Amino acid sequence: MSKFNRRSFLHTFKALSAGTLLSAISQPAWSRNLHRALENASLKSPDQLASDDDFWYFIQQSYTVSPGLINLNNGNVAPSPKTVQDAMKRNFDLTNEAPSHFMLRVLDLGREPLRRNLARLAGCSAEELAIQRNTSEALEAVIFGLPLKAGDEVVLTKQDYPNMINAWKQREMRDGIKLVWVNLELPSEDTDYLVKAYTQAFTPKTKVVHVTHVINWNGQIIPVRKIADAAHQKGIEVVVDGAHSFAQFQFTVPELGADYFGTSLHKWLSACIGTGFLYVKKEKIKNLYPLFAAPDARADDIRKFEHLGTRPFFIEQAIGNAIEFYEMIGAERKEKRLFYLKNYWMEKAKNIPGARLGTSMKPGFGCGIGLVDLPGKKMPELEAYLWYHYKVHASAVVLENIHGLRVTPNVYTTTKQLDVLIEGIKAFVEASSK
Repeated sequence: MSKFNRRSFLHTFKALSAGTLLSAISQPAWSRNLHRALENASLKSPDQLASDDDFWYFIQQSYTVSPGLINLNNGNVAPSPKTVQDAMKRNFDLTNEAPSHFMLRVLDLGREPLRRNLARLAGCSAEELAIQRNTSEALEAVIFGLPLKAGDEVVLTKQDYPNMINAWKQREMRDGIKLVWVNLELPSEDTDYLVKAYTQAFTPKTKVVHVTHVINWNGQIIPVRKIADAAHQKGIEVVVDGAHSFAQFQFTVPELGADYFGTSLHKWLSACIGTGFLYVKKEKIKNLYPLFAAPDARADDIRKFEHLGTRPFFIEQAIGNAIEFYEMIGAERKEKRLFYLKNYWMEKAKNIPGARLGTSMKPGFGCGIGLVDLPGKKMPELEAYLWYHYKVHASAVVLENIHGLRVTPNVYTTTKQLDVLIEGIKAFVEASSK
């Protein structure tokens, strides 16, 4: 090596070393630790990692959740990791330098790349996916946009999400469609029963079946594909509520057989609050009216569902960072961990005197959402007791034939926190029995 090349090499090496050192110093400790934990995780299977609290401790450090409480209501809305929060704040600061310029000429240019990334995650074409603010907005575009007339029937259940039920009721009042109600007996580990509950309600007048992929009240997984296949054989369209399934466990939207699918991204993807998407099968787009007026309501362009007026672009664009974080953890690892956490606390809860589980512990029927009931005791009182005495935040459910305390951990939840939950439920049982 010549003297010049040797000197050049050493200069470059020193610069790289200094840069690497500076990066290591400036990188937060939680980030460095997470990086090492992910490297070590590659040596273990997702099943092995599911119960590895040491690994998930480093995931927890990626969040800013309060140590002063235990949040077990992630099914309502989940916190975003630091990287997503930081992206949103950067976008917000940029926007306020000159809102119309940076929103419309900078941030909005990221919409098409974001659409492609979301579509990749959903397993569909980017031309079938519209970015929305939540599941309600996405599915109401479908519910109010379908060309239904008086006498047409829609099959749905009493366990569906209230916003969707109310939207269908409004169409019933305005247009004279007929709602055919199914009342599911849950939890269930009988696929045939779950499918027949829907299909036996089909008649020659049925035009739509509304299926909630995961019942939000207790985490019951519904066999959407089997219901969809039976519906399509009769020319019935399939609307799927995926608020609690997308990014909680692995599937693609086309695998479900859905004609229409809506989800919120501020739940299990941990994107910022106020993000979601609508999927419409390509050949269905033209005949579905948009909820907000578009230049051409009969266009076959999925973008006609995005004419919302001015909206928070800085929130929308941070979805991309949530996708990165989700893929960094790994879809299978996350699915296994959430299922492990649900079964961890439910195994302990089932031994509490008088307790009754309201969620299946079997894969395919239950997910990371769990429900426990204490017959004869009021669940709102249990919810209040846990918060007042243990600072555990969970959600009481009192709906139709589903009663109990809904518990929804997330990837930052530890088994020690779930032990506190169990301690609190036991104390409540003892205190309320005196």
